[in-house]
Amino acid sequence: MPTEIAPDVYDITVKTSPDARYRVYLFDGETPTLVDTGFEDTVDTLADALDDLGVVPERVLITHGDPDHIGGLAGVVERYSPETWVPEGVETDAAVDHRYGDGDSIGPFRAVHVPGHTPAHHALVDEGRGIAVLGDAVFGADTRGLPAGYFVLPTAFFSADVAAADEHLDRLLDYEFETGLVYHGSNVTEDASEKLATFVDFAGKPS
Repeated sequence: MPTEIAPDVYDITVKTSPDARYRVYLFDGETPTLVDTGFEDTVDTLADALDDLGVVPERVLITHGDPDHIGGLAGVVERYSPETWVPEGVETDAAVDHRYGDGDSIGPFRAVHVPGHTPAHHALVDEGRGIAVLGDAVFGADTRGLPAGYFVLPTAFFSADVAAADEHLDRLLDYEFETGLVYHGSNVTEDASEKLATFVDFAGKPS
């Protein structure tokens, strides 16, 4: 079932396993927008959740090219024919209407290129709502056995270049948002940009 995180912003969990949870985010409003699409085999689960909400997506934004983020794109396009936005450099066989890059505005979102997890990885910030979809630039801290409500960096096991992932997080510090949405672990729903800044500019960090 969808979970409302903020007014008209929903976490749609499309798959769970004993040690993982996979999500799609829905921003309802004038142009209902999905951020990412889940796996190829979870499109029906996503569609059932959208039916429960009575929402037809008109736009899809992809953060990066991992299968749990872009795998369902072709199925979503076939079912709903939304306008699609995919980062430059992300390969897909699905129909793509627009390619985007760092600094581009897409509706209420500003794209922020945060490479490292993957080379073309982007976060999407809606400062008007005070929400950032951080993709896999960071995970919820509880994925590493720490208290929920904070961020951790995905390890090298999950990142193409963990040093680059760490280095480029500071690109998000130009934005203010109360809520930081992640795909693994718990979301940060209070003081998210401040907590991210503390994580990036930690005490004793070399200048």
